[in-house]
Amino acid sequence: MTVFFEEALEQSEVKAAIVAKYFFAWAKIIAPRSNKVAYLDLFCGPGRYKDGTKSTPIKVLEACINDNVLREKVVTIFNDGNEDLIQNLEEEIKKIPRINELKHEPETMLGEIDDEVAEFFSSTSLVPTFAFVDPFGYKGLSTKLIKGLTKDWGSDCIFFFNYNRINMGITNKIVEKHMNSIFGEEYANELRQKVANMSPDERELTIVNALAHSLSDDGKNYVLPFRFARENGRTSHYLIFFSKHILGYEIMKEIMWRESSEHEDGVASFSYLPVTDKQLDFLYALNKPLDMLGDELLEVFSGKTLTLEEIYRRHHVNTPFVRNNYKEALRRLEDAGSVTCEPPAAKRRKIKGKVSFADHVKVTFPR
Repeated sequence: MTVFFEEALEQSEVKAAIVAKYFFAWAKIIAPRSNKVAYLDLFCGPGRYKDGTKSTPIKVLEACINDNVLREKVVTIFNDGNEDLIQNLEEEIKKIPRINELKHEPETMLGEIDDEVAEFFSSTSLVPTFAFVDPFGYKGLSTKLIKGLTKDWGSDCIFFFNYNRINMGITNKIVEKHMNSIFGEEYANELRQKVANMSPDERELTIVNALAHSLSDDGKNYVLPFRFARENGRTSHYLIFFSKHILGYEIMKEIMWRESSEHEDGVASFSYLPVTDKQLDFLYALNKPLDMLGDELLEVFSGKTLTLEEIYRRHHVNTPFVRNNYKEALRRLEDAGSVTCEPPAAKRRKIKGKVSFADHVKVTFPR
Protein backbone atom coordinates (compact mmCIF):
# COMPACT_ATOMS: atom_id res chain seq x y z
CA MET A 1 0.00 0.00 0.00
CA THR A 2 1.41 3.42 -0.86
CA VAL A 3 2.59 5.86 1.82
CA PHE A 4 -0.32 8.12 0.90
CA PHE A 5 -2.73 5.72 2.59
CA GLU A 6 -0.76 5.29 5.82
CA GLU A 7 -2.67 7.96 7.73
CA ALA A 8 -5.73 10.07 6.94
CA LEU A 9 -4.77 13.75 6.86
CA GLU A 10 -7.38 16.33 7.81
CA GLN A 11 -7.48 17.42 4.17
CA SER A 12 -8.25 13.86 3.10
CA GLU A 13 -11.16 13.71 5.54
CA VAL A 14 -12.56 17.02 4.25
CA LYS A 15 -12.27 15.73 0.70
CA ALA A 16 -14.06 12.49 1.58
CA ALA A 17 -16.77 14.42 3.45
CA ILE A 18 -17.44 16.72 0.47
CA VAL A 19 -17.74 13.77 -1.92
CA ALA A 20 -19.86 11.58 0.36
CA LYS A 21 -22.24 14.41 1.35
CA TYR A 22 -22.79 15.46 -2.24
CA PHE A 23 -23.29 11.87 -3.37
CA PHE A 24 -26.03 11.36 -0.77
CA ALA A 25 -27.81 14.64 -1.61
CA TRP A 26 -27.52 13.97 -5.35
CA ALA A 27 -28.69 10.36 -5.09
CA LYS A 28 -31.75 11.29 -2.99
CA ILE A 29 -32.87 13.66 -5.77
CA ILE A 30 -32.01 11.48 -8.79
CA ALA A 31 -32.93 7.99 -7.51
CA PRO A 32 -36.74 8.52 -7.46
CA ARG A 33 -36.53 9.56 -11.14
CA SER A 34 -34.51 6.61 -12.43
CA ASN A 35 -34.49 2.82 -12.09
CA LYS A 36 -30.77 2.87 -11.36
CA VAL A 37 -28.18 5.45 -10.39
CA ALA A 38 -24.44 4.90 -10.21
CA TYR A 39 -21.48 5.94 -8.10
CA LEU A 40 -18.24 5.57 -10.07
CA ASP A 41 -14.84 5.94 -8.42
CA LEU A 42 -12.03 5.66 -10.96
CA PHE A 43 -9.09 5.88 -8.51
CA CYS A 44 -10.73 4.35 -5.46
CA GLY A 45 -7.77 3.40 -3.25
CA PRO A 46 -7.95 0.80 -0.45
CA GLY A 47 -11.18 1.92 1.22
CA ARG A 48 -9.59 2.55 4.58
CA TYR A 49 -6.35 4.19 5.72
CA LYS A 50 -3.90 2.13 7.77
CA ASP A 51 -4.86 4.15 10.85
CA GLY A 52 -8.40 2.79 10.43
CA THR A 53 -10.03 5.93 9.00
CA LYS A 54 -12.70 5.21 6.38
CA SER A 55 -12.15 6.68 2.95
CA THR A 56 -14.76 7.62 0.37
CA PRO A 57 -15.79 4.14 -0.94
CA ILE A 58 -16.73 2.90 2.52
CA LYS A 59 -18.61 6.12 3.36
CA VAL A 60 -20.60 5.92 0.13
CA LEU A 61 -21.51 2.27 0.61
CA GLU A 62 -22.60 2.87 4.19
CA ALA A 63 -24.82 5.76 3.05
CA CYS A 64 -26.48 3.42 0.53
CA ILE A 65 -27.02 0.65 3.07
CA ASN A 66 -28.69 3.03 5.51
CA ASP A 67 -31.23 4.39 3.04
CA ASN A 68 -34.20 2.35 1.80
CA VAL A 69 -34.22 3.85 -1.71
CA LEU A 70 -30.48 3.95 -2.31
CA ARG A 71 -30.11 0.38 -1.06
CA GLU A 72 -32.24 -0.76 -3.99
CA LYS A 73 -31.14 1.58 -6.75
CA VAL A 74 -27.47 2.51 -6.44
CA VAL A 75 -24.86 0.67 -8.51
CA THR A 76 -21.32 1.19 -7.21
CA ILE A 77 -18.20 0.66 -9.32
CA PHE A 78 -14.71 1.04 -7.89
CA ASN A 79 -11.60 1.02 -10.07
CA ASP A 80 -7.91 1.43 -9.39
CA GLY A 81 -4.73 0.72 -11.32
CA ASN A 82 -3.05 -0.82 -8.26
CA GLU A 83 -3.90 -4.47 -7.63
CA ASP A 84 -2.98 -4.32 -3.92
CA LEU A 85 -5.34 -1.39 -3.35
CA ILE A 86 -8.22 -3.14 -5.10
CA GLN A 87 -7.68 -6.31 -3.07
CA ASN A 88 -7.59 -4.28 0.12
CA LEU A 89 -10.82 -2.50 -0.82
CA GLU A 90 -12.53 -5.82 -1.54
CA GLU A 91 -11.59 -7.04 1.94
CA GLU A 92 -12.84 -3.81 3.53
CA ILE A 93 -16.14 -4.02 1.65
CA LYS A 94 -16.72 -7.53 3.02
CA LYS A 95 -16.37 -6.16 6.57
CA ILE A 96 -19.10 -3.51 6.18
CA PRO A 97 -22.12 -4.46 8.33
CA ARG A 98 -25.23 -5.35 6.28
CA ILE A 99 -23.29 -5.09 2.97
CA ASN A 100 -25.35 -8.02 1.64
CA GLU A 101 -28.51 -5.90 1.89
CA LEU A 102 -27.47 -3.89 -1.17
CA LYS A 103 -29.47 -5.01 -4.21
CA HIS A 104 -26.48 -4.37 -6.48
CA GLU A 105 -23.27 -5.90 -5.22
CA PRO A 106 -20.33 -3.43 -5.35
CA GLU A 107 -18.17 -4.00 -8.43
CA THR A 108 -14.40 -3.65 -8.33
CA MET A 109 -12.16 -3.28 -11.37
CA LEU A 110 -8.40 -3.20 -11.97
CA GLY A 111 -7.35 -0.90 -14.78
CA GLU A 112 -5.48 2.22 -15.84
CA ILE A 113 -7.48 5.30 -16.82
CA ASP A 114 -6.32 6.48 -20.22
CA ASP A 115 -7.56 7.89 -23.54
CA GLU A 116 -9.31 4.64 -24.36
CA VAL A 117 -11.38 4.86 -21.17
CA ALA A 118 -12.21 8.50 -21.88
CA GLU A 119 -13.37 7.49 -25.36
CA PHE A 120 -15.51 4.73 -23.88
CA PHE A 121 -17.36 7.12 -21.58
CA SER A 122 -17.72 9.66 -24.38
CA SER A 123 -19.45 7.14 -26.62
CA THR A 124 -21.45 5.08 -24.11
CA SER A 125 -24.79 6.04 -22.56
CA LEU A 126 -24.70 5.97 -18.78
CA VAL A 127 -27.41 5.78 -16.14
CA PRO A 128 -27.36 8.91 -13.95
CA THR A 129 -23.84 8.79 -12.51
CA PHE A 130 -21.89 10.66 -9.90
CA ALA A 131 -18.22 10.15 -10.71
CA PHE A 132 -15.22 10.78 -8.49
CA VAL A 133 -11.88 11.12 -10.28
CA ASP A 134 -9.00 11.29 -7.81
CA PRO A 135 -5.68 10.43 -9.49
CA PHE A 136 -2.48 10.53 -7.46
CA GLY A 137 -0.92 12.91 -9.98
CA TYR A 138 -2.66 13.95 -13.17
CA LYS A 139 -2.20 10.92 -15.41
CA GLY A 140 -5.59 9.85 -16.74
CA LEU A 141 -7.29 13.17 -16.02
CA SER A 142 -8.64 14.86 -19.14
CA THR A 143 -11.39 17.24 -20.21
CA LYS A 144 -12.67 14.49 -22.50
CA LEU A 145 -13.01 12.09 -19.55
CA ILE A 146 -14.86 14.65 -17.39
CA LYS A 147 -17.27 15.59 -20.17
CA GLY A 148 -17.78 11.94 -21.12
CA LEU A 149 -18.72 11.05 -17.55
CA THR A 150 -21.21 13.90 -17.32
CA LYS A 151 -22.75 13.98 -20.79
CA ASP A 152 -25.92 12.06 -19.82
CA TRP A 153 -28.92 13.24 -17.85
CA GLY A 154 -28.42 13.60 -14.11
CA SER A 155 -24.67 12.95 -14.17
CA ASP A 156 -22.17 15.05 -12.21
CA CYS A 157 -18.46 14.75 -11.46
CA ILE A 158 -15.91 15.90 -8.94
CA PHE A 159 -12.21 15.56 -9.58
CA PHE A 160 -8.84 16.10 -7.95
CA PHE A 161 -6.76 18.81 -9.61
CA ASN A 162 -3.14 18.50 -8.57
CA TYR A 163 -2.18 22.13 -8.98
CA ASN A 164 1.47 21.73 -7.97
CA ARG A 165 2.19 18.98 -10.46
CA ILE A 166 0.19 20.62 -13.23
CA ASN A 167 1.81 24.00 -12.60
CA MET A 168 5.20 22.38 -13.12
CA GLY A 169 4.01 20.53 -16.18
CA ILE A 170 2.25 23.28 -18.09
CA THR A 171 5.45 24.48 -19.79
CA ASN A 172 7.22 21.12 -19.82
CA LYS A 173 7.49 19.70 -23.35
CA ILE A 174 7.82 16.16 -22.05
CA VAL A 175 4.26 16.18 -20.62
CA GLU A 176 2.72 18.44 -23.27
CA LYS A 177 0.27 15.74 -24.33
CA HIS A 178 -1.03 15.35 -20.76
CA MET A 179 -1.45 19.10 -20.35
CA ASN A 180 -3.32 19.33 -23.66
CA SER A 181 -5.67 16.58 -22.46
CA ILE A 182 -6.46 18.44 -19.24
CA PHE A 183 -7.07 21.92 -20.65
CA GLY A 184 -7.81 21.24 -24.27
CA GLU A 185 -5.05 22.04 -26.77
CA GLU A 186 -6.26 25.59 -27.47
CA TYR A 187 -6.42 26.63 -23.80
CA ALA A 188 -3.13 24.83 -23.04
CA ASN A 189 -1.33 26.72 -25.80
CA GLU A 190 -2.72 30.04 -24.54
CA LEU A 191 -1.63 29.16 -21.01
CA ARG A 192 1.97 28.46 -22.03
CA GLN A 193 2.18 31.94 -23.50
CA LYS A 194 0.43 33.69 -20.61
CA VAL A 195 2.08 32.22 -17.52
CA ALA A 196 5.73 32.52 -18.55
CA ASN A 197 6.44 35.74 -16.62
CA MET A 198 3.64 35.76 -14.06
CA SER A 199 3.98 35.89 -10.28
CA PRO A 200 3.06 32.62 -8.47
CA ASP A 201 -0.38 33.95 -7.43
CA GLU A 202 -1.21 35.26 -10.91
CA ARG A 203 -0.02 32.02 -12.43
CA GLU A 204 -2.25 29.95 -10.15
CA LEU A 205 -5.31 32.06 -10.86
CA THR A 206 -4.66 31.93 -14.57
CA ILE A 207 -4.28 28.15 -14.62
CA VAL A 208 -7.41 27.46 -12.54
CA ASN A 209 -9.40 29.97 -14.56
CA ALA A 210 -8.29 28.32 -17.80
CA LEU A 211 -9.54 24.98 -16.55
CA ALA A 212 -12.84 26.46 -15.37
CA HIS A 213 -13.43 28.24 -18.66
CA SER A 214 -12.51 25.16 -20.66
CA LEU A 215 -15.08 23.09 -18.78
CA SER A 216 -17.80 25.71 -18.49
CA ASP A 217 -18.28 25.89 -22.28
CA ASP A 218 -19.18 29.60 -22.27
CA GLY A 219 -21.25 29.35 -19.10
CA LYS A 220 -23.40 26.38 -20.14
CA ASN A 221 -21.89 24.21 -17.39
CA TYR A 222 -21.24 24.95 -13.73
CA VAL A 223 -17.76 24.67 -12.23
CA LEU A 224 -16.94 25.10 -8.55
CA PRO A 225 -13.38 24.85 -7.18
CA PHE A 226 -12.43 24.16 -3.56
CA ARG A 227 -8.84 24.89 -2.61
CA PHE A 228 -6.64 22.94 -0.23
CA ALA A 229 -3.55 24.65 1.14
CA ARG A 230 -0.42 23.49 2.94
CA GLU A 231 0.60 24.79 6.36
CA ASN A 232 2.74 27.44 4.65
CA GLY A 233 -0.35 28.78 2.90
CA ARG A 234 0.65 27.67 -0.57
CA THR A 235 -1.86 25.72 -2.60
CA SER A 236 -1.60 21.96 -2.59
CA HIS A 237 -4.52 21.00 -4.81
CA TYR A 238 -8.15 21.65 -5.68
CA LEU A 239 -11.32 19.65 -5.77
CA ILE A 240 -13.22 20.75 -8.86
CA PHE A 241 -16.95 20.11 -9.10
CA PHE A 242 -18.58 19.96 -12.52
CA SER A 243 -22.31 19.86 -13.29
CA LYS A 244 -24.63 20.77 -16.13
CA HIS A 245 -27.46 21.65 -13.72
CA ILE A 246 -27.86 24.68 -11.45
CA LEU A 247 -29.36 22.56 -8.66
CA GLY A 248 -26.20 20.45 -8.40
CA TYR A 249 -24.13 23.64 -8.29
CA GLU A 250 -26.29 25.06 -5.50
CA ILE A 251 -26.13 21.89 -3.42
CA MET A 252 -22.37 21.60 -3.76
CA LYS A 253 -21.88 25.26 -2.90
CA GLU A 254 -23.79 24.76 0.35
CA ILE A 255 -21.65 21.70 1.17
CA MET A 256 -18.38 23.50 0.38
CA TRP A 257 -19.60 26.45 2.46
CA ARG A 258 -20.00 24.16 5.47
CA GLU A 259 -16.65 22.40 4.88
CA SER A 260 -14.68 25.64 4.50
CA SER A 261 -12.17 26.14 7.28
CA GLU A 262 -12.79 29.88 7.49
CA HIS A 263 -15.83 32.15 7.28
CA GLU A 264 -15.75 35.93 7.33
CA ASP A 265 -19.01 37.66 8.20
CA GLY A 266 -20.88 34.51 7.25
CA VAL A 267 -19.21 34.18 3.85
CA ALA A 268 -17.20 31.01 3.32
CA SER A 269 -13.58 31.21 2.25
CA PHE A 270 -13.96 28.16 0.00
CA SER A 271 -10.23 28.48 0.61
CA TYR A 272 -10.10 30.68 -2.43
CA LEU A 273 -7.10 32.76 -3.28
CA PRO A 274 -6.49 36.45 -2.73
CA VAL A 275 -7.06 38.10 -6.06
CA THR A 276 -4.87 40.77 -7.55
CA ASP A 277 -6.01 40.80 -11.15
CA LYS A 278 -9.65 41.57 -11.89
CA GLN A 279 -9.24 40.26 -15.41
CA LEU A 280 -9.05 36.79 -13.90
CA ASP A 281 -12.79 36.90 -13.58
CA PHE A 282 -13.75 33.40 -12.52
CA LEU A 283 -12.01 33.34 -9.16
CA TYR A 284 -12.25 37.10 -8.73
CA ALA A 285 -16.01 36.71 -8.65
CA LEU A 286 -15.64 34.21 -5.85
CA ASN A 287 -13.68 36.49 -3.57
CA LYS A 288 -16.09 39.04 -2.08
CA PRO A 289 -17.00 39.83 1.52
CA LEU A 290 -20.65 40.00 2.56
CA ASP A 291 -20.59 43.81 2.88
CA MET A 292 -20.01 44.04 -0.86
CA LEU A 293 -23.06 41.92 -1.57
CA GLY A 294 -25.56 44.52 -0.36
CA ASP A 295 -23.91 47.29 -2.38
CA GLU A 296 -23.86 45.10 -5.46
CA LEU A 297 -27.54 44.15 -5.10
CA LEU A 298 -28.50 47.84 -4.86
CA GLU A 299 -26.68 48.48 -8.13
CA VAL A 300 -27.70 45.35 -10.07
CA PHE A 301 -31.39 45.50 -9.13
CA SER A 302 -31.85 49.29 -9.07
CA GLY A 303 -35.52 50.24 -9.55
CA LYS A 304 -36.77 46.64 -9.45
CA THR A 305 -39.04 44.69 -7.11
CA LEU A 306 -38.17 41.03 -6.71
CA THR A 307 -38.65 38.23 -4.20
CA LEU A 308 -35.69 36.88 -2.29
CA GLU A 309 -35.91 33.72 -4.36
CA GLU A 310 -35.71 35.71 -7.62
CA ILE A 311 -32.77 37.77 -6.35
CA TYR A 312 -30.87 34.67 -5.31
CA ARG A 313 -31.50 32.84 -8.59
CA ARG A 314 -30.43 35.78 -10.74
CA HIS A 315 -27.27 36.62 -8.86
CA HIS A 316 -25.56 33.79 -7.00
CA VAL A 317 -23.75 31.87 -9.78
CA ASN A 318 -19.96 32.46 -9.72
CA THR A 319 -20.14 34.13 -6.31
CA PRO A 320 -19.22 32.63 -2.91
CA PHE A 321 -22.66 33.51 -1.51
CA VAL A 322 -25.21 30.96 -0.32
CA ARG A 323 -28.89 31.67 0.26
CA ASN A 324 -28.43 32.67 3.91
CA ASN A 325 -25.87 35.30 2.86
CA TYR A 326 -28.53 36.96 0.69
CA LYS A 327 -31.01 36.95 3.57
CA GLU A 328 -28.49 38.62 5.85
CA ALA A 329 -27.42 41.20 3.27
CA LEU A 330 -31.04 42.16 2.50
CA ARG A 331 -31.90 42.25 6.20
CA ARG A 332 -29.10 44.78 6.71
CA LEU A 333 -30.29 46.87 3.75
CA GLU A 334 -33.83 46.86 5.17
CA ASP A 335 -32.58 47.87 8.64
CA ALA A 336 -30.65 50.75 7.07
CA GLY A 337 -33.70 51.91 5.09
CA SER A 338 -31.92 51.25 1.79
CA VAL A 339 -34.69 48.94 0.51
CA THR A 340 -38.35 48.39 1.37
CA CYS A 341 -39.82 44.93 1.88
CA GLU A 342 -43.26 43.40 1.68
CA PRO A 343 -44.24 42.24 4.19
CA PRO A 344 -42.10 44.68 6.23
CA ALA A 345 -39.89 43.54 9.10
CA ALA A 346 -42.52 44.56 11.69
CA LYS A 347 -44.96 42.01 10.24
CA ARG A 348 -42.52 39.12 9.91
CA ARG A 349 -41.85 36.71 12.72
CA LYS A 350 -38.58 36.53 14.59
CA ILE A 351 -36.45 33.42 14.84
CA LYS A 352 -33.92 33.39 17.69
CA GLY A 353 -34.30 37.17 17.99
CA LYS A 354 -33.66 37.84 14.30
CA VAL A 355 -36.32 38.97 11.80
CA SER A 356 -36.98 36.17 9.33
CA PHE A 357 -36.53 36.61 5.58
CA ALA A 358 -38.58 34.01 3.71
CA ASP A 359 -38.10 33.27 0.00
CA HIS A 360 -41.39 35.01 -0.91
CA VAL A 361 -40.57 38.37 0.74
CA LYS A 362 -40.60 41.09 -1.93
CA VAL A 363 -37.76 43.60 -1.98
CA THR A 364 -38.00 46.97 -3.73
CA PHE A 365 -34.67 48.56 -4.66
CA PRO A 366 -34.48 52.35 -5.13
CA ARG A 367 -33.42 53.86 -8.46
